[in-house]
Amino acid sequence: MRKNPAIRLDPNDNVVVARIEIPPGTQITSENVVTLQKVPAGHKIATRDLKQGEPILKYNTTIGFASEDTPAGTWMHSHNIRFDEVQKDYRHGLDYVPTEVLAPEQRARFLGFLRADGRVATRNWVGVFAVTHRAATVVRQIARHFDKDAMASYPQVDGVAPFTHELGNGMELSGEPMQMLHRTLGGTIKHPNIAGAVIVAYGGEDNDIDALFASQGLQEGPLLKKLIIRDEGGTRRAIERGIALVREMLPAADQHKREPVSAEHIMIGLQCGGSDGFSGLSANPALGVAMEILIRNGGTAILSETSEIFGVEQTLTARARTPEVGKKLVARIDWWLKYNEGRDTQINGQVSPGNNAGGLANVLEKSLGGAKKGGNAPLMEVYEYAEPVTQHGLVFMDTPGYDPVAATGQIAGGANMVCFTTGRGSCYGSLPAPTMKLASNTPMYVRMEADMDINCGVVIDGDVSLAEMGQRIFDQILRHASGEPTKSEALGVGGNEFVPWPLGVTV
Repeated sequence: MRKNPAIRLDPNDNVVVARIEIPPGTQITSENVVTLQKVPAGHKIATRDLKQGEPILKYNTTIGFASEDTPAGTWMHSHNIRFDEVQKDYRHGLDYVPTEVLAPEQRARFLGFLRADGRVATRNWVGVFAVTHRAATVVRQIARHFDKDAMASYPQVDGVAPFTHELGNGMELSGEPMQMLHRTLGGTIKHPNIAGAVIVAYGGEDNDIDALFASQGLQEGPLLKKLIIRDEGGTRRAIERGIALVREMLPAADQHKREPVSAEHIMIGLQCGGSDGFSGLSANPALGVAMEILIRNGGTAILSETSEIFGVEQTLTARARTPEVGKKLVARIDWWLKYNEGRDTQINGQVSPGNNAGGLANVLEKSLGGAKKGGNAPLMEVYEYAEPVTQHGLVFMDTPGYDPVAATGQIAGGANMVCFTTGRGSCYGSLPAPTMKLASNTPMYVRMEADMDINCGVVIDGDVSLAEMGQRIFDQILRHASGEPTKSEALGVGGNEFVPWPLGVTV
């Protein structure tokens, strides 16, 4: 039987989404309309006549307003959908329904590394960290020494990973930017996936290594060492000393073994990048189903990218655990609106060229799809960037929309895996927590199969339900958490994607 070329998402919608590219003059039988223009796949079609200023409804949610009188069958996109402020009812906590969490003996299990403090790792890395960009070369040279041959004697260790960045000097000596950098470095150094770490500084930087250790409660020991380039006598000797320090850590790191543990220890950072008109129909809601399953098993999902939930944040505040939690989220939205006032940025309406070409008319439509990654679980807490996440369930972390920066904050907060949905394609990966990438449509998955871990496009194709897709995603999460490499890991992607949020001025 021939599949309907358009997808209706809600009975109250006045647009449908093109499943495939639809030529002009095509009869959409289910809607009793004929297309008046060519409609690209993932884009929208008016299902009835629309008056100028009338809300455009997708998932029964306003994504903009008709910029002119529009007949049924019209291709609806940024050229005829006007971005404007939407009235919101935050309903702080009024729709909160607690999740029924499974009893411990009923929860799914995976093979993880159980650390001495009770936390559970999905990977087992030794990290070499730059305090500032001055230490980047030394850090990379140390890590580069430990190639496949050098690691052959340590089968339980995933490798030696470099963590370099461009911050730490030429910035404020105190205040929020430095505190944020400290949280990001400290959280990653203390991450359960890091078995041991060497922290490298040139010496005398704005981001003082002793102040970093003090603020983050770090103490040197067999598996945590400082290395000061200046004190070692320069670059070559610092590299030699760093190699020796890592070599001393590897036998202890290799003693860790995987064992069966509860899925309650899985913490997922939720990301989307290169979104298209299908992301909010397949990959994002299917991931949301998987997160609801994870949360029922006691696990945690971190929704982020604050500027990309703008316009639908009321769907989260309404199901917040308490009114205070909802108000925390609104406070972060207000910060973003003030920070971006008068600037040509996404929160003020226009999405990226790739998002737009993929069928997203504006940030309201993008946010509608992006928020679905968290499913319908209650919002349990709201965190600042890179703050330690201690609350189980669905939580929110304030981050930019730029994927490497957002995921860096989530991982610093404790995410031991990242799930990344994409419609246009992505080659992203991350360390020390692996990234699993979910394609929203089959053509892109086929084109970029070497980078994509799972094809959610089968939902658009009509072959699999969202419920079935969500279960598949959850099962694959368990496999990757147990050690099965993701596509980005197999390709060696992740060593350049540690990007702390560069908040603040550069002096």
